Amino acid sequence: MMVSYFLCYDFCMGRRPAFEEIKTYEEFSKYYWYREELAAICKGLGICASGYKAELNKRLEAYFKEKPSQIKEYRRKRVAKKTVTELSLETGLIECDFRFSQRFRDFFSEETGIKNFKFNADMVASARKVRETGDNAFTLGDLLDIYYGRKSYAQYDKISLQWNKFVKDFCADPSTAQFPNKLKVAARLWKEVRESTREKIYKHELLEEFGKTLISHAKGKTGIAGLVAASSR
Repeated sequence: MMVSYFLCYDFCMGRRPAFEEIKTYEEFSKYYWYREELAAICKGLGICASGYKAELNKRLEAYFKEKPSQIKEYRRKRVAKKTVTELSLETGLIECDFRFSQRFRDFFSEETGIKNFKFNADMVASARKVRETGDNAFTLGDLLDIYYGRKSYAQYDKISLQWNKFVKDFCADPSTAQFPNKLKVAARLWKEVRESTREKIYKHELLEEFGKTLISHAKGKTGIAGLVAASSR
């Protein structure tokens, strides 16, 4: 009886299937995947497993749609590193082996006049794309243009912010004040949402639907997973 209940629960919730069971990219994209999971899948398929989630998703989309040329173009291009002592706006990112280090913060601080310079999200995404594609033409000046919004090269993968937004909205709900460890409970609820075809956002209705499970989890139990384990003993 207990086993059939959980089989029914998994079916109704639209549990995320194993990657091998998914036949189309449309089905694949209905579920939330962590970057580490996408990287492991790509590695298992023998394609490039580095890059942001958006890049990994593009490779997997190409895989599902049988477009090997698109998979190939995302592979990392290895280039020889050069030692550059003097930095200028004309210096290439690959040429100077750009990193988000103090050396480059100081450079951009001097260029912008901002004492405590901080790289923004699109600068991070652009620098990562430059390394991934081996773009020798992209310079520090281009990166500065990204900072000021004068140029667009690559945008930060905002999909990776879904969890952060979920937690923020969860904690902002007055009804979650009953949980002493909100992050722990939010993670349990996120797991339910992540492994389903639901929209990956927090709604108060989720708290109502999974209230009993979450309260059990907050008290040190494992909720549904714990009940399954107990039923097998």
